[in-house]
Amino acid sequence: MKNIKNYWLAIIAILGLLYCSKEKTGFVPTIKNADQEMASKYFGILPEVSKDSIVTPEKVYLGKVLFHDTRLSEKGNNSCNSCHNLDTYGVDNKQFSTGDDGGLGGRNAPTVFNASLHFAQFWDGRAKDVEEQAGGPIMNPAEMAMHTNNEVIDRLKATDHYPDLFKKAFPKDKDPMTFDNLKKAIAAFERTLLTRSKFDQYLLGDASVLTSQEIAGMKKFVEVGCITCHNGPTVGGQMYQKFGVFFPYEKFTHSAKVDNGRMDVTKNKADQFMFKVMSLRNIEKTGPYFHDGSVKDLNEAVKVMGKVQLNKDLSQQEITDIVSFLKTLTADISADAKAIPKENLDKK
Repeated sequence: MKNIKNYWLAIIAILGLLYCSKEKTGFVPTIKNADQEMASKYFGILPEVSKDSIVTPEKVYLGKVLFHDTRLSEKGNNSCNSCHNLDTYGVDNKQFSTGDDGGLGGRNAPTVFNASLHFAQFWDGRAKDVEEQAGGPIMNPAEMAMHTNNEVIDRLKATDHYPDLFKKAFPKDKDPMTFDNLKKAIAAFERTLLTRSKFDQYLLGDASVLTSQEIAGMKKFVEVGCITCHNGPTVGGQMYQKFGVFFPYEKFTHSAKVDNGRMDVTKNKADQFMFKVMSLRNIEKTGPYFHDGSVKDLNEAVKVMGKVQLNKDLSQQEITDIVSFLKTLTADISADAKAIPKENLDKK
């Protein structure tokens, strides 16, 4: 009788936990099956936005206003949002972005969503974090083309709103309006741009949220070896890898120009054709693909990666299944993230 009583007490306790989980998350988690356990081993749930000294509401709001402001470009044609459009998953869906002077950049603009979780920034990793990255495009002649840090800050000081916004964001600074603080504010905003999808629900315990084909695609993704580079919560973004492990990539991407990758930064021959492994979060929406935007179709991009990185000729069914899984990484972008601040709407 004692064993029977303990059994029912355990069942009641489990049901209680499931009920509480439903109240908090909107779905009832199940005991993880083998596929979910495998997924949890290789991937991970995106974290919640941190609330600390780096990310405060005041810094985030200032960063958002700056992100949308064309004053940060020499001729006033570009803002950060021009190339990293928050309405289109943080990209402009162009092979190469248009700079302030009308010219084209040399590499495809990666998405800003979830970028703060990457181990380095830019395709060649030349910036260690989003704080360092934020100032690069502003001073790049091919992008926003400003000449000096002081020129940028002088423009902002001449406005009605920025002195007050900087003071609120950096209340302890004697002189809050600095280029360094500008970078910190933009980075604080970018750190809020995290996008949980239905795949996160699956990892949290809701086995019903994915279809059988999506699960088959996830298992194939692991089986063929994509997981070697594309793993963790961001499904990539945590290492460098040579593009063209088995074959020259340009043979299959038909790229107009061969890019040396990270070697241009390090000057080390061993880094030739090495690029940061991109995150596959929202990959369905962020084409064209690869560092040079040379492939427009996601199915074709998967086929190319199978060949040049894994030396595998993926069947059409395998490609279709893998793409089905990749689409589970697409999230709904919040209205708040896409909303343009009133200071940008009423620019003066």
